[in-house]
Amino acid sequence: MRRYHHIGIPTSQPRLGERHLAHLKVFVVGYENSEYGVEWMRFEADAPIPELVRLVPHVAFEVSDLASELEGREILITPNSPSDGVRVAFIVENGAPIELLEFTDPNHPDRRIPKV
Repeated sequence: MRRYHHIGIPTSQPRLGERHLAHLKVFVVGYENSEYGVEWMRFEADAPIPELVRLVPHVAFEVSDLASELEGREILITPNSPSDGVRVAFIVENGAPIELLEFTDPNHPDRRIPKV
């Protein structure tokens, strides 16, 4: 299962309401208030993030099995946990970064539940 989750757009400008993910050296904002999942990302100069993710917007998909989604893919960022209850990894698809998220906590606040 793959379900659209958000689009991450790199920026160099601070934005009101940014949340700092200190262990990743990134600031994020917008996702929680965006009907379409638009998230702005600003990186500290020494953030351990590949240039492709720093410069090119990425699309993120929620997946049910992160390990199987990574099989045979070009992995850009290895699986990690930006917060409790979620695992993420980045791959390269047709030259673009793609984020894959697996929620290990079905009630995680960042999980996008489709509206029926």
